[in-house]
Amino acid sequence: MTVTPIELFASAIHLRQGGTIQTGKRTTDPEQDGWQVTTFHAKTGADVHADHWEVHPEAEEVVSCLIGKIRLYLRPERPGQEEEEIRLTAGTAAIVPRGRWHRIELDIPSSIMAVTLPRGSRLEKRTEA
Repeated sequence: MTVTPIELFASAIHLRQGGTIQTGKRTTDPEQDGWQVTTFHAKTGADVHADHWEVHPEAEEVVSCLIGKIRLYLRPERPGQEEEEIRLTAGTAAIVPRGRWHRIELDIPSSIMAVTLPRGSRLEKRTEA
C-alpha cells in the first residue's frame, strides 16, 4: 500500500468502525457513520455559521484552533443563564459535551480542526443573532 499525503483543508478524514480510515469529501450528512475530522480556514463568521447553534447528539466534539483566535460559545442550558464563552488561541482545543448546543465566532481569520461523530447533527438559527 502506498502512503500519500492528505490535504487536510481540501478533504475530510473519516474514521470508520472496524479501524479503517478513509479520506473524502467533507459531509454535513447527519446519517454519516463514523467519526469525521474536518480542518478548514475561516475568514468570516459565515465560514463557521456564527449565526447558528450546532449540536451533536451522538458524541462529544473536539474544536481546535490551529492558527488564529476564536471564541467557542455554549448555549445556556436553562433560561436566565448566560452563554459560556471559551477563548481558543493557536494550538488550543476544547471538548464540547455531547448534546450541548454551541457556536463559534472569530476574533481574527483562523484555521480550525473539529472532530466529531456527525450522525444526528443539527443546526438551529440563532434568534438573538
